[in-house]
Amino acid sequence: MKIGILADRKGWHVEVLLKALARRGCQADFLPITRLVARVPGDPLVAINGQRLESYDALLIRTIPEGSLEQIVFRMNALHRLEAAGVRIMNRPSPLEQTVDKYYTSSLLASRGLPTPRTVVAEGFDEAMAAFQEFGDVVVKPLFGAGGRGMVRVSDADVAYRIFRALTLTRSIFYVQEFVPHGDYDLRGLVIGDQVVAAMRRRSDGWRHNVSQGARPEAYVMDNEATALCLQASALLGTDYAGIDLLRTPHGYTVVEVNSIPGWSGLQRTTEIEIAQAIADHLLSQLGHRSA
Repeated sequence: MKIGILADRKGWHVEVLLKALARRGCQADFLPITRLVARVPGDPLVAINGQRLESYDALLIRTIPEGSLEQIVFRMNALHRLEAAGVRIMNRPSPLEQTVDKYYTSSLLASRGLPTPRTVVAEGFDEAMAAFQEFGDVVVKPLFGAGGRGMVRVSDADVAYRIFRALTLTRSIFYVQEFVPHGDYDLRGLVIGDQVVAAMRRRSDGWRHNVSQGARPEAYVMDNEATALCLQASALLGTDYAGIDLLRTPHGYTVVEVNSIPGWSGLQRTTEIEIAQAIADHLLSQLGHRSA
C-alpha cells in the first residue's frame, strides 16, 4: 500500500502517522499540501514535488493551512478531482468542507435535531448587535479557525459594539453564539469509524478549554448519552475520524464543535491507545488491507 499524508509541515502528528503506517508494511510519504500542481487535461492529474497523487492508494489529510480564498478553493477542488479519479481520501473533501465552516456545521447539526448552542451568523453590523442583545452573553468566533484562536466572549454592549465595528473593517462574517454555562471543563471525544476510541475532559481556569490554549487534559470515560451524540455528529457529517467537542449543561449535552482534522497530542497523554495507529488501521481497513 502506498499512502500519502498531506500537511503543511512534517510535525509530530505526521511523524507518528508515518510510523504507524510503516508498521503495517505501507509506503508512507509526507506531501506538503502547499505544493500542489494540477494539469488540465490531467497527466499527471495532481502532483506534489513531482509525485503523482493519483498513484497513491489513499491520501490522509493532516492539515489544510490557512490561506487566501483562492488557495483554499484550489486545494479542496484538487482533492475533489483526486477522489473522482478513485483515490481514497480521509477525511473526504465534502466532510472537510462541511466542518471547516462553523455555520455549515451548526446548521447541519440543528437540522437533524442534535443539540447545539443558539447562533446567529450575519454579514451586517446591526444584525450582529441584535444577536448580542437577544443572547446577552455570547462567544464571537471566526467562521473558519481552530484551536480556540480568535474567539472572544462578550457580555458588555459597549465591548460588543467595538468588536463588531472592528470586524466590519475586515469584512468578516459575524458568527455570534450564545454562551452556554458549563463549569470549568468541556469534553472531547475522538471518533474513528463507528467508535469513540478515546475521550478526555479539558479543564481550564477560563471559559476556553483548548489544550493549545493551556487547558489541562484528563482521562475521561464518556457515558452512553455523550457517546451516542459523538457518533451521531460524526455520522451526520460523514467523517472517518473526528474530534467532537461537547459541553455538559443542566439540560444535557450540547455539541459545540466538530473537527474533521483533529489534533490528538493532548488526548494521547490521557490514554494507552495509540491514536495514530488506530487512525492508520481504520484507513487501511477501508482499503481492504488486513492489519497485523
